[in-house]
Parts: sequence; C-alpha cells; structure tokens
Amino acid sequence: MIGPTTAGIVLAGGRSRRFGSDKLAATVGDGTLLDAAVRAVAAVADPVILAVGTDDLTRRDVAIPGRRVLRVRDAEPDGGPLVGLVAGLTRALAEGATRVVVAAGDMPGLVPAVLAVLVAGLDDPAVDAVVLESDGRPRPLPLAVRPEPARLAGLDALGTGDRRLRAILERLRTRRLPESAWRVLDPAGRTLADVDVPEDLSRT
Repeated sequence: MIGPTTAGIVLAGGRSRRFGSDKLAATVGDGTLLDAAVRAVAAVADPVILAVGTDDLTRRDVAIPGRRVLRVRDAEPDGGPLVGLVAGLTRALAEGATRVVVAAGDMPGLVPAVLAVLVAGLDDPAVDAVVLESDGRPRPLPLAVRPEPARLAGLDALGTGDRRLRAILERLRTRRLPESAWRVLDPAGRTLADVDVPEDLSRT
C-alpha cells in the first residue's frame, strides 16, 4: 500500500450492452472481472470505492482481505463514467484521500506496480493527474489524480455537457508517463486491456 491517503476508484456502472450480459460478473481466473480489477487497485490503495450504477447489475459485493471496499451510486441512471468518477471522488475526499488511482471494472490485467508509478507521479506538486502514454497518445484509464481538482474539473465538464473522461484531463495539469517507462513493469501492456465483448476474455 502506498499510504493511508491514497484511495482507489473502480468504475463499475456500465450496462455491458456490447457484451450481452453483466460482463463484470464474468469469470476470470479464480474470480470475476470486477474482482480482478478491485484486487489490483487494492494493492496500492485503501479504501477502494466502487462507483456503481442504479440498476440490479451493479449490486455486487467484493471483499478484499485487509482493505475496505466502499460503494457509491451514480448521481443519475446511465450517466456515464464521468458521473461515476465525480461520485467516487466525492467519497474519496470524505475519506480523507489526497491521491486517488482510478480504473475501470472491466480491466482485469491491471499491474499494481504500474498503478503505483502513476500515483507516485503526484509527488510533483505541479501535477494534478498522471496518465499512461501509449502509441504517443494519453490513455484516460487507469490514471492517478488529486481528488479535489479532479472533482471540480469533472463538475465543470458535466456542466458544459461534456461527459468524456478525457475532459477532466484537459482541465487538469496532466503528466503523461512515457510508454518506455511503464512498459518495463508491464511488457505485454496488460494494464491497458479492457473487455468489451466476450471474445476479449480470451486475451486477458
């Protein structure tokens, strides 16, 4: 664990439309897709906050020994990941977090060492967000943020009708972690892999 002020957020509010069923309940290894993501985030953060939707598909229980797993609900049905992120950041602030690592529940290949490097990037007080660079482009997830600037950036974006996760990065002092730096810890790039359709499970 990096420190008592580092919280995690796992975005788990989607409806799995392309997957055809509740993808976060799909089996991966000895657990579910969601279990895998939460375990990786819990390796570097406590508590881990599940930002879930308002339907039955997201009423899940995840237990990680030695870690608190909390839940917050999106402020609006099917509001998208940015709505869930703002809800999670609000809870993280209430828990006293000064740093937050964020991932999606459909990312089973997250490498904790890569998440730790993202969070460590916030040691620079001039940086509010740290993301991974891949193929010369910043990837929106996973990322590490300072919760209050990120929450305000999210609210500002939502207020303008912009629901993209990238919208907060455009409003924050963001640092890209070069691919050459994080690939040393994750040569296969599994940290960036997500699951959209059942066929993706075979590549996790």
